[in-house]
Amino acid sequence: MSMASLNISLPQPLKDYVEAQVKGSGYSTPSEFVRELLRQDQKRRALEKLEEALLESLNSGEALEITPAYWAKKRRELAARQSRKILKR
Repeated sequence: MSMASLNISLPQPLKDYVEAQVKGSGYSTPSEFVRELLRQDQKRRALEKLEEALLESLNSGEALEITPAYWAKKRRELAARQSRKILKR
């Protein structure tokens, strides 16, 4: 993966904090520490989106029981729909 530079300004207490984390937590550089924070934030946001989708699903209406018979019916419906598309060509 190619790297691009991004310069940021930090107040001295935050700079000191980053440097302490680098020394005490096994990070090689401040950049490595910041990259890890960004990755964690990406994961957190992805989980938030997933939770939102799950809650939306839970609140979307009556639940359906998904059984092997349900999937068999769905496969038949999909196959019939595909057959109709092929015949229209």
